Amino acid sequence: MRLLDALKSKVLTADGAMGTLLYSYGLDNCHEEMNIIRPDVIEKIHGEYIAAGADVIQTNTYGANAIKLARYGLESKVVEINEAAIALAKKAANGGQFVIGSIGGIRGVRKSDTTLEEILTAIREQATVLIDGQIDGLLLETYYDFKELSETIKMLRSITNMPIIAQVSMHDPGVLQNGLKLNVALQQLEKIGADIVGVNCRLGPHHTIQAFEGVELPERALLSAYPNASLLAIEEGKVIYESEADYFARAAVQLRNQGVRLIGGCCGTTPKHIEAAKKLLVNLNPIITKEAKPIQEIVIQEAEPRNAEPLHEKVKRERSIIVELDTPRHLEINTFVEGAKALYNEGADIIMMADNSLASPRVSNIAMGSILKLQHNIRVMPHITCRDRNLIGLQSHLMGLNAVGLHDVLAVTGDPTKVGDFPGATSVYDVSSMELISLIKQLNEGISFSGKVLRKKANFSVAAAFNPNVRVLDRAVSRLEKKIEHGADYFISQPVYSKEKIEEIYEATKHLDTPIYIGIMPLTSFRSAEFLHHEVPGIKLSDEVLERMEACEGDKVLEAKEGVAIARELLDTAVSRFNGIYLITPFLRYDLTIQLMQYIKQLDEQNKGVKVNA
Repeated sequence: MRLLDALKSKVLTADGAMGTLLYSYGLDNCHEEMNIIRPDVIEKIHGEYIAAGADVIQTNTYGANAIKLARYGLESKVVEINEAAIALAKKAANGGQFVIGSIGGIRGVRKSDTTLEEILTAIREQATVLIDGQIDGLLLETYYDFKELSETIKMLRSITNMPIIAQVSMHDPGVLQNGLKLNVALQQLEKIGADIVGVNCRLGPHHTIQAFEGVELPERALLSAYPNASLLAIEEGKVIYESEADYFARAAVQLRNQGVRLIGGCCGTTPKHIEAAKKLLVNLNPIITKEAKPIQEIVIQEAEPRNAEPLHEKVKRERSIIVELDTPRHLEINTFVEGAKALYNEGADIIMMADNSLASPRVSNIAMGSILKLQHNIRVMPHITCRDRNLIGLQSHLMGLNAVGLHDVLAVTGDPTKVGDFPGATSVYDVSSMELISLIKQLNEGISFSGKVLRKKANFSVAAAFNPNVRVLDRAVSRLEKKIEHGADYFISQPVYSKEKIEEIYEATKHLDTPIYIGIMPLTSFRSAEFLHHEVPGIKLSDEVLERMEACEGDKVLEAKEGVAIARELLDTAVSRFNGIYLITPFLRYDLTIQLMQYIKQLDEQNKGVKVNA
């Protein structure tokens, strides 16, 4: 507890960035591995910070857990790397400086890669080594996911009484990624056992000070801050931080004036920054009273009422048909517009448009959707993939959709770029479809992906994809249940090509309250049938269907006729089990889709009064 005792009467200066200096030495691989392959460099960096006046130094163990070390094939060296880090920091701190063990956050926005249970197991393994090393405290830093940080503190409190420093990271000053206000977050961290609470990384001194202006002094815990040197910039492909040491030092004093008692640096800071800060902090006593700046609450306006009933509500009550018509691969759009008009006039509830399906560029679905809605009063549903846009682009795209009144969306992960026209293009995948669903629902609360208030709620109805064409359907249904937890309002399936599969889907999903639209796509030729079966992910045809299409091979008219006949037979089963039908139009052949829509009407007339599953 020596660290906490010292902070009761002093403002302590901590060290700065480790990675920044390692990069400057040309060591840009696994920083934590340097503890065992370049211990001289790590000890040198610790020594430089101590010489600069740091009262507290942290071990070089930010990513020294099995999950992060696995990226380098080093997951078996957790104990060795952490023990080496402790020894190096203690050796450097021979003047009595405090040594704290760094444990870095793992989750960002994307949460599907690693479960919370896996994270806690990995952190427990690392923390056990640090605790056994008899250091002066544990530093939990760069945590964007508040739940991850909270659960980590609870786990650590169950195995140690060692001082815990818990630091969150913010995208915007004063607010966490989940929309929680910083003051509230720090109070909650104090209640669950953190001894020192604060922030680090992402923001420079200016915005860190701004964030602390609304923070009250905790009842028991103390405050800490490790800001970046500045906002980052890119110069010749390299990340740089432009900040003079004296500016950082003046900011350190302002942080002390906000009640912060442990002040260090994160990305971009060097011994020069710490030395300058120490000179100004050394004779300053801690602030013991403070009046926090009132936080101006922004009123979030309610979303405007929708012009049409959400599909997931209608389909629970009656027949509903979604028709997909992909936008053109070329710049001639008249045929597409005429097809969309014909399908909508025939009775489609909505025209759905893929988002560069099979990773091949098409006319933007938001552009075509706007044309259909604004010029022809057609209700549309664009797909949104995680492949083509980073988080900035995804939020911007969704805000644009909401602005023009396109409130029906299908969130999908998206085919990888290597299957499309530009195999050298980059697949982004900042998030998975599940996380995208959650983020869209966050927009419906008027909260940005970063946690910032957007002043108005969006009004999206979110569909999710369902691939039933798998060997073990129960696993696919488990994914549906997870998507429901993330906020999916309804599901749209990949096309199905057997009556037996439709029955299997019905039996496997009838316990779900969330509606499902069953996908039906008419085949146009044996060649396209083989392509779908063998090359398109998520689509499988039965042997019977392939044989029937092969029997018509070479006669385009007969092939299309047989494709429609097969689809009609599938609809016989589908409409008896599901209110929601999803018709996929192949190659702009909307005439085929219209035939199927007319057939559905006939079936509904015949089956009036017969209840089906939503």
